[in-house]
Amino acid sequence: MLVSNVYSMADEIDRWNPEPVYLQLAAILRGQIERGELVPRQPLPSESYLVGHYGVSRGTARRAVEVLRDQGLVVTIPQRGTYVSER
Repeated sequence: MLVSNVYSMADEIDRWNPEPVYLQLAAILRGQIERGELVPRQPLPSESYLVGHYGVSRGTARRAVEVLRDQGLVVTIPQRGTYVSER
């Protein structure tokens, strides 16, 4: 019997990939936004979640979110959090 995960293999950090980990994490989150797993106005997973789930440092999680913010995919509201942008 084949069991399917919610996350595909593309939703994992590849430590052997020469692409920086923060860019891999940004790509994972971008994919979740594009597939509709994260919808507009929904909070992005917390830094703590990203650190624990993907095994990355807080700095790496922050840089990944910065990339998404620079691309206009998320917006950060001070003292409220980071949310998926309206498209």
